[in-house]
Amino acid sequence: MDIFLQQIINGLTLGAVYAIVALGYTMVYGIIQLINFAHGEVVMIGAMTALTVIAGLAGSGVPPLVIVLAGVLAAVPVCMAVGYGLERVAYRPLRHAPRLSPLITAIGMSIVLQHVAMMVWSRNFLAFPQIFPNPVFFVGGAAITGVQITIIVLSLLIMGALTAVVFRTRLGTAMRATAENPEVARLMGIDCDRVIALTFIIGAGLAAVAGVMVGSYYGIAHYTMGFVLGLKAFSAAVLGGIGNIAGAMLGGFLLGLVEALGAGYIGDLTNLCHLPWQPDLVAARCAADGHLVLFGSNYQDVFAFLVLIGVLMFRPEGLLGERVGQRA
Repeated sequence: MDIFLQQIINGLTLGAVYAIVALGYTMVYGIIQLINFAHGEVVMIGAMTALTVIAGLAGSGVPPLVIVLAGVLAAVPVCMAVGYGLERVAYRPLRHAPRLSPLITAIGMSIVLQHVAMMVWSRNFLAFPQIFPNPVFFVGGAAITGVQITIIVLSLLIMGALTAVVFRTRLGTAMRATAENPEVARLMGIDCDRVIALTFIIGAGLAAVAGVMVGSYYGIAHYTMGFVLGLKAFSAAVLGGIGNIAGAMLGGFLLGLVEALGAGYIGDLTNLCHLPWQPDLVAARCAADGHLVLFGSNYQDVFAFLVLIGVLMFRPEGLLGERVGQRA
């Protein structure tokens, strides 16, 4: 039972991150039917930018909360600029091209952003400065840290705020109209290009926050960290029903729980990699075994994608997706 409760906590934390990143995928796909495979790299850039600011201010006498906020406030506009640049330079010219062209472009932009980050921040693993105490609380024999609580609560607040924007504001109405029928939306006076650009910008801002969450939780960042995370978040979006905001949230949490519960009972390395209150031990053991500390061992990948394959076999549109008839 202790292991079960511990993996539930770990799964909710991981799922919260997946859900935030998956929202970026599902918003873009819902409007222009594009899978933005470079979105994971935007998360990485957010983590790296925040790390640079936090490391530069650490030990300067500035209050820790101000340092973290400065890191977030630096990462968000940088990622928004990257997201807008991707849409304006790489995707907008190909909006009416065959579907394979934007997909290949997205993969290419992912590789480009990875190598740009490698040139800027080097190919080494970078450690996040531990400027905040990370208290550990025990619930029923399971441990939950202050960072985990912060990630879960902040993710829920972000999801609620995004839902309010999409369903309660004029921008959200314009986004839903553009997703439904861009031609009719233009006739109604909606600037679809602006709406699409804002969708990329909002998704990139969420990616920046997710990058700071990942870096704070695992205490480490790397220029390749966004690749696997992006694939997992995309899988979460597909699992819940890509294009559906509630589905992205549900898929993220479900994927996190499946990974944590499956890996928690199979593989001692994965169990070790999910003990965030022992960061030095985790980093040393995972590095020695050649595993990327950011997302544990391959057991997690197996469980995550097996569940995804199973869902797609029996419900291809995802858990909350709607069946859409083919037009004649």
